[in-house]
Amino acid sequence: MAEKTNTGLIHIYCGDGKGKTTTGMGLCARAAGYGLRVLIYQFMKDNSTSERRLLSLSDNVTIVDGLAQEKFSFQMTPEEKEERRAYYAEQLRTVTRKACEEHYDVLFLDEVVYTIRAGLLDETLVLDFLKKKPAHLEVILTGQEPSQALIEAADYVSEIRKVKHPFDKGIPARKGIER
Repeated sequence: MAEKTNTGLIHIYCGDGKGKTTTGMGLCARAAGYGLRVLIYQFMKDNSTSERRLLSLSDNVTIVDGLAQEKFSFQMTPEEKEERRAYYAEQLRTVTRKACEEHYDVLFLDEVVYTIRAGLLDETLVLDFLKKKPAHLEVILTGQEPSQALIEAADYVSEIRKVKHPFDKGIPARKGIER
């Protein structure tokens, strides 16, 4: 079993470039490979991302499923947005409670920053958790445009900036590369 510390830090991987989730998943793989227990929840994504398949093979990784189908926030009706606000608030409570009660070492909240920015999750719920999280728990957050409050709560903030992307030329996300 991996050595436990009381220095669990908070990471934010943000920006408009490709690689935020990939970076977070890579950190989860590193932690699991070292013997740490990892809990992953992906906001605003269905349960089909390819990195989930690989990480789920590790006994040290638990992935909490989200919705079987998801839309971008700009595609949602006002009613769907209200449903998502309630759903994502409950999912955040569920996954953070699980991380604390079951003594996970790493918690990855993928696209939580985007979910906040889209108005589908109250940022104070996330900030309150970060203030009260167990001392040993490493927390990874991803998404675009974190608020100043989230930046201040974090220990690491890394921006991934798009210089060029195939999507700009009409090339859709490819299985195993972008999804």
